[in-house]
Amino acid sequence: MLYFHLFDSFSWVIIAWNVGFYEVYRFTKVFEVFGKILNQYILFTILNFAYLGYFLKFSEPSEILKFVSFAIVLISFVKLFVFYFLKRFRAVFGGNFRRVIIVGGGDKTMELANFFNENPDYGYNLIKMFKLDNNKIEQIQKCFSFVVENKIDEIYCSLSDLSKEEINMFVDFTDNNLKVLKFLPDKEEVLSRNMKFDYYGYIPVASLRDIPLDKTVNTLVKRGFDIVFSLIVIVGVLSWLTPILAILIKWESKGPVFFKQRRNGLNYHEFDCYKFRSMRPNEIADLEQVSKNDPRITKIGRFIRKTSIDELPQFFNVFLGTMSVVGPRPHMVSHTEMYAKSVDKFMVRHFIKPGITGLAQTNGYRGEVETDYDIINRVKYDIFYLENWSLLLDLKIIFMTVYNAIRGEEKAY
Repeated sequence: MLYFHLFDSFSWVIIAWNVGFYEVYRFTKVFEVFGKILNQYILFTILNFAYLGYFLKFSEPSEILKFVSFAIVLISFVKLFVFYFLKRFRAVFGGNFRRVIIVGGGDKTMELANFFNENPDYGYNLIKMFKLDNNKIEQIQKCFSFVVENKIDEIYCSLSDLSKEEINMFVDFTDNNLKVLKFLPDKEEVLSRNMKFDYYGYIPVASLRDIPLDKTVNTLVKRGFDIVFSLIVIVGVLSWLTPILAILIKWESKGPVFFKQRRNGLNYHEFDCYKFRSMRPNEIADLEQVSKNDPRITKIGRFIRKTSIDELPQFFNVFLGTMSVVGPRPHMVSHTEMYAKSVDKFMVRHFIKPGITGLAQTNGYRGEVETDYDIINRVKYDIFYLENWSLLLDLKIIFMTVYNAIRGEEKAY
């Protein structure tokens, strides 16, 4: 029976991943939800019959059908309850809303505006419409100021009203200000970018950036992996390593065993990032990065930084959900504000959780930012990771991180 339950659980996840069973968004139609449930039910039933028929030679197929039907009905009930509860919650209490604006004129923008106004249960609050008539650049700048001042979440632009340069203005603005940008294409319009299309009612809406971790199933897979991996490290390593390091750290210098620092994470929210203390207590720890041969670093600190052992307490951050095992490395708040103003698309990396290690770190861009070249390339690797995430990529990055730590890195100081 153990093998059967393992097979059942594994096959459920694989089927759900392929039919998009958990990919239900606020704009998803009800018949699409039922379609996902039906596909899941049929494929799950077939696999159960195939497994039991081959391995157990069952004689009572009705029992299998009852089991599968009960499981799918129970899960579907919970799924539909949450789906309709959120719709009701948005329509009645005005909660779980996204503040949006529409830029441009024409039939498509009016159709979308009517859709937002007539369907409050979808959770979109249309704040304002901007028509670009004369002096477009000035109007676009006013639009940008309005978005920042009124904390707008999403911008919907009519492509027929914008030139290529104006589209790039919106792309750069939304990337650097952590806003979601979507487009309303014309019927005849051919898009040069590889965009993802969704439908709000029957209105096609193109998303500029497809982020795999926006999908519920991918988020669940990554979160499940984070919990399991962090527990293994906490129980298997930190449980015995922490007392030893505590003695060594306290013996060499006065101060706490752990170092806590405010950093920016998912959606730019601040959180406390934990490390083993590797420096003597100092007033500029939250302002200046560690440099090579930094006099603030203790002897034991130099060793744990060289081997990246000082980062291990961040697995508590991972377990608590403020970080992931793999993702863009978070910067201290003062540096985040500085880079956000000077580095193009720096804010894009905050669309997902920060990580203990990342693709940039395994490609030589870890530690101190010595030149603009370092931070620019770090952002490029982070955006590539964000747009191309997979569990296999996470495993590869973890392997490379361990390998680099054992081999030793030039910038590990």
